[in-house]
Amino acid sequence: MKEIEISVKLGKELTADEIQTAAVKALGVSPKIKGQLRYRIMRRSIDARNDILYRYKVEVYKPDEVMDEYVLEEYKNVADAEPVIIIGAGPAGMFAALRLLMRGFKPVILERGKDVHQRKFDMAKLSKEGVVNPDSNYCFGEGGAGTFSDGKLYTRSSKRGDIREVLHQLVRFGADPTILLDAHPHIGSDRLPIVVENIRKCIIEHGGEYYFDSRVTDIVKKGDGSFDVTTSSTIYSSRKVILATGHSARDIYEMFDRKGWEIQAKGFALGVRVEHPQSLINKIQYHGKYQPFMPTAEYSFVTQVLDRGVFSFCMCPGGILVPAATSEGELVLNGMSNSQRNSKWANSGVVVQIEPEDFPEYAQYGPLALLQFQKDVEKKMFEYTGSLKAPAQRMMDFCRRIPSNGLPQTSYHPGAVNAPLHELLPEHVSLRLKYAFPEIGNKKMHGYYTNDALLLGVESRTSSPVRIPRDPETLEHTQVSGLYPCGEGAGYAGGIVSSALDGINCASKI
Repeated sequence: MKEIEISVKLGKELTADEIQTAAVKALGVSPKIKGQLRYRIMRRSIDARNDILYRYKVEVYKPDEVMDEYVLEEYKNVADAEPVIIIGAGPAGMFAALRLLMRGFKPVILERGKDVHQRKFDMAKLSKEGVVNPDSNYCFGEGGAGTFSDGKLYTRSSKRGDIREVLHQLVRFGADPTILLDAHPHIGSDRLPIVVENIRKCIIEHGGEYYFDSRVTDIVKKGDGSFDVTTSSTIYSSRKVILATGHSARDIYEMFDRKGWEIQAKGFALGVRVEHPQSLINKIQYHGKYQPFMPTAEYSFVTQVLDRGVFSFCMCPGGILVPAATSEGELVLNGMSNSQRNSKWANSGVVVQIEPEDFPEYAQYGPLALLQFQKDVEKKMFEYTGSLKAPAQRMMDFCRRIPSNGLPQTSYHPGAVNAPLHELLPEHVSLRLKYAFPEIGNKKMHGYYTNDALLLGVESRTSSPVRIPRDPETLEHTQVSGLYPCGEGAGYAGGIVSSALDGINCASKI
């Protein structure tokens, strides 16, 4: 086997003949056996440095070489098998359940929110009427937060596990097969709900159980080593519990703290949502060569400012901004894109790394220190506007510390309020963003630093501000055996793929 790279102009398909011709040269074999050579396309990425190209990485095989094909395990009927309670139906919970089906255990999924279709009605009320359902919103409900934030699948690292299992599962349940190839794959918030629903149907068909509107209020470890998990209406019991509640389940952290179960303050990142015209991002990233048939341009960056990281987060090309509050009296923004990525805006979080030592005044809250800090910033943003309208400021005005003279149009449905974001944000964040935006515009993306860009506050749900510690070998909580903290909510993942892999890993330990 040999890996080769083939480039073709964007808009042109890579043919089998082109691959086999390149394979003959790379393998040093006779052209007579060209038709017998086998291949597998491993990855496709866009190169916009000069001519706009697709670059393909391809594995090619001689006729006598074995080509290892990835095959998913089959699911077992687990209707009468031992139950494992999974708290949360996001990526970690769903993929833990699928792995349990493969291993012959019965997943019992408790989800505080609604199913993926009913959930949309609560999100519509949130965006249009400002009504927050604390259990059903952009963060809580079937599929988790990632279901309505573009469905980006950017994790390619193999450190956490075999990502092929995650990607092939998603394709099995309805995702476009191109996610197996693209360097930056995404599913889209219009298509991901169907995938999520198909996963649920599969789990139920094989004997697993789903319970919606089932917010967990207590977890009790009994004398025999098993657990009672209490919801608002029922108590469920099992010997093993996977805790996959997501990074916004603050009540779970507070419950752990009350019980004296160890949790730890963990660094996270906080900043703003930045919205540009998508046409400008296309022009920047394609160096003025953008054509309508080309994929909508995206971007990412990371830099260091005053010994702290500043980076883009959850970039949504051709997307819109949405309110991600999970309680009354707080203001949080997130972004989402549909599969076509065809809105006229591009948005991304641009956030600053925060560590517990950066805010010593919150030390009194112990392991919940940065959780309380996060709450206070979100509350401050809400209090400024008195609604889910977002405090907003033009980018260059923010950096110059001056008021904006009017605001550009925004995709954010509740609307924006002209505000001194440079004063509303913590100085730790505001000062670093002030230096970061001109640097990005001058050194990395010429044209990015512009007053046509709008900053809206606040982007604060980048990751969990709390870690639930676990044994690195067994993945069980350090004090509570049989309890498996999992995914973003436990502080061990950061996105759909990494959360799914963590769910698979926890289920495998069980």
